[in-house]
Amino acid sequence: MYQELSSLPPLGVGLLAARLVVGLAMAAHGTQKLLGWFRGPGLDKTGEFFAYLGFQPGRTFATVASLTELAGGLLVATGFLGPVGPALIVSVMVVAIATVHWQHGLFAGDNGIEVPMLYIVTALVLVLTGYGRFSVDTLFGLEPVWTATIRWLVLGAGVLGGLANLVIRHRPAQQGAQTA
Repeated sequence: MYQELSSLPPLGVGLLAARLVVGLAMAAHGTQKLLGWFRGPGLDKTGEFFAYLGFQPGRTFATVASLTELAGGLLVATGFLGPVGPALIVSVMVVAIATVHWQHGLFAGDNGIEVPMLYIVTALVLVLTGYGRFSVDTLFGLEPVWTATIRWLVLGAGVLGGLANLVIRHRPAQQGAQTA
């Protein structure tokens, strides 16, 4: 049995482990918002929070963000559609960093950017390396489709999607601000 384990390609096994942990955690994060699973707030409360952050209508933006997290996470976990899953993750994490975490610094204990930054870095690594041997893309021979140019274009689309959300956001009024 040891010989069987030692013959597994370490890169493929490592990528599989990373994809499963990160992908399933992101998918679970999406279901917390969307369905209230795993002690999550559910869509109504998430929608209220999004409205508070300036995303109108809040419930619609919360639904899209939740589905993006769920889909991105499942695509990464299964290793399907190359850079699409990582790009979806990047898009929602860019928004999360800018609207919720940036003002709190680096560390997760202070609600800082640490966790969304780790999601973004993992997504970037998966875009650069591919999903590895143990993926749906490999099973169906889709790896050659994801050329370097296409990988960068899809990742760029994810970044632009996140930035577009920030541009259309109606920033909440500062508490205590004077009105003219």
